[in-house]
Amino acid sequence: MNEITMRLQADHLILEALKEDISSEDVTTNSVMKEYVKGEVQLICKQNGIISGLEVFKRVFELLDERTEVTFYCKDGDAVEEGQLMGIVTGDIRVLLSGERVALNYLQRMSGIATYTHSVAKLLEGTKIKLLDTRKTTPNMRIFEKYAVRTGGGYNHRYNLSDGVLLKDNHIGAAGSVTKAVQMAKDYAPFVRKIEIEVENLDMVKEAVEVGADIIMLDNMDTDTMKEAIRMIGGRAETECSGNVTKENIARLTELGVDYISSGALTHSAPILDISLKNLHAV
Repeated sequence: MNEITMRLQADHLILEALKEDISSEDVTTNSVMKEYVKGEVQLICKQNGIISGLEVFKRVFELLDERTEVTFYCKDGDAVEEGQLMGIVTGDIRVLLSGERVALNYLQRMSGIATYTHSVAKLLEGTKIKLLDTRKTTPNMRIFEKYAVRTGGGYNHRYNLSDGVLLKDNHIGAAGSVTKAVQMAKDYAPFVRKIEIEVENLDMVKEAVEVGADIIMLDNMDTDTMKEAIRMIGGRAETECSGNVTKENIARLTELGVDYISSGALTHSAPILDISLKNLHAV
């Protein structure tokens, strides 16, 4: 995440997370540290995985005190191992204590997503399929979680509702049909936007192809139906498979010749990566 994006899109979210954790004061820290004392603490990995979110981790402490120094011995996207020293944070001990939980929450969550995404993406190696995330993200965490997906080797679907046109079942219901929904989207959306539509059966596939949808999402179809759908589309639109895709069942989709596979599990089901700050001492 570059510095401009961090300042414009992430800083205010990080500050809200800090305010949630410190609504008036850090009573515990203020009890044991009455004044400035310089100290350092070690960032230690406690589980094998893929690291993501180091700059966000660092930013938590910088927002509390810009004089805080953070040195890393790895970078986002690196494979890390249990027991590995990943960095050292140096600064006001009060800042190190008060920022610890929020900083680790971001780093553990983002690294967990990167680790899970990496494990799923490896199952697609040797294919041309791109693994996509979804909008099934934690509220106010999307910018961090989608960054973590990219770190783990996945790709981002649309970031939000302003980012692209995706006509789902309820949009089709509101419009009246697949054809009407696509035609309305073409009339309204800027011409540079691709029109994607979600279909659930072969009749909808046929209609989506005939009306000229750019991307056709095959949602919750069994394998045989998806095979027939892709044959019907015949390269006239890009194809995406979606619906309850996880690491455990993605293998059945790799031979279909689909362009994209999207999985909400990348963000909503990834466990955290266990990471801690240890050995705090004055320097």
